[in-house]
Amino acid sequence: MLTAQTPTPADQRLLATIAADLPGRRWFPVKGASADLTVHAVIPLVDPQGAADVRVLLVAARTSGAGSLLQVPLVVVTGDDEAGTPLGDGRTVLDGAAHPAFLRAWFAVADGPGGAPAHVDLTHVQAITGEQSNSSVVLGAPDAPGRAILKVVRTLQHGENPDVEVPRALVEQGYTGVPAPLAWLRARWPDVATGEVGAGYLGVAAAFVAGARDGFELACELAGSGSPFAAHAHALGEATARMHAALASAFPTVADPDGPDRLARALLDRYAWARAATSAVEPYHAGVVRTADEVRALRSTPPRQRVHGDLHLGQVLHGPHGWLVLDFEGEPLAPLEARTRPDLAVRDVAGLLRSFDYAAAVGGATGDAAQRWVTAAREALLAGYAQASPPSSLEPGDAALLTRALELDKTLYEAVYEARNRPTWLPIPLAGLDRLAG
Repeated sequence: MLTAQTPTPADQRLLATIAADLPGRRWFPVKGASADLTVHAVIPLVDPQGAADVRVLLVAARTSGAGSLLQVPLVVVTGDDEAGTPLGDGRTVLDGAAHPAFLRAWFAVADGPGGAPAHVDLTHVQAITGEQSNSSVVLGAPDAPGRAILKVVRTLQHGENPDVEVPRALVEQGYTGVPAPLAWLRARWPDVATGEVGAGYLGVAAAFVAGARDGFELACELAGSGSPFAAHAHALGEATARMHAALASAFPTVADPDGPDRLARALLDRYAWARAATSAVEPYHAGVVRTADEVRALRSTPPRQRVHGDLHLGQVLHGPHGWLVLDFEGEPLAPLEARTRPDLAVRDVAGLLRSFDYAAAVGGATGDAAQRWVTAAREALLAGYAQASPPSSLEPGDAALLTRALELDKTLYEAVYEARNRPTWLPIPLAGLDRLAG
């Protein structure tokens, strides 16, 4: 395990050189506000080829409200490089996340199954673009076996990383629906607020699945062309049930005798939060209260267990051998305890169900055809999940109520998100609220 060091004035100068560029990066967590940036600690790495100076800056980003610790890997080379920023002394500093020198240094000190990382081809590197809270890089030549994808964690926290811990546990349980972890890198650093030293993950590499399709893109394409998704949805339901069974075996489950009341109160709290954010949800108050009352009348809820926590069609891949589940990290800015807290497994199912409405809308399906497509996909997913799940003590009607309540909770969240960020998409969750609480 690596140990962070006290930064030098040279490290602070490196940050000063690149600081103006950081807020524009997709992974930068502070949006719409000015952040005070300082180097909190530094982790020097050694390029086995000696081609560059590799350093990982741990940058404290402080605002008036809170602070985050960011991982900023940098590579300093001699001479000019148009991809980087001149340092004024004949050297250039570059973003390290996809740089061969950083990748060589990373894998030289990483851990992996059996204690050492699997062999990965570092001669072909492709950075993944798009909206991300981390930085991901595909490693290996196209169409070559043994390709990998490395995720560089940008917002650091002490403790286990679910994106490492959960796939490793699932693979150990014999679950084949996750890309196998190949390597990971941990380090120790002092907490920004308290100075207490703890350990956490800097990144993880997993097997790259060749020939796989993004689940949301696939669903949008089929919805837009009027092609059925039901068979895919049924298989996805089965894969989700098997994942939940493996998670229940790998991690402790928690009985929750107050589950019905807890869920009912959470649903009402969610509505109050949503109503404070947007008046668009006001017509659904009575339906939310009615659902909460029905939930409170339940005799029990299933034990809480480890779940994915943010499962939707964009978190799954459809590959040559079926569905694969990705990204167990959850919301990166949420506390680790919240992201690993046991929950009702059906919350993951509710997230997938909500994805079908989005896929139909984004794919361009309209009218009765869209509704038929969504209904068929929903029914198939639920059937596949039920078929592959172990026997439950819940009556079918009670299970359906739990699913509906958690889907309603998710839809209220969506309404706030769309009202704040994508107002033209607000009709998607509002249509869901019409169905769930109208």
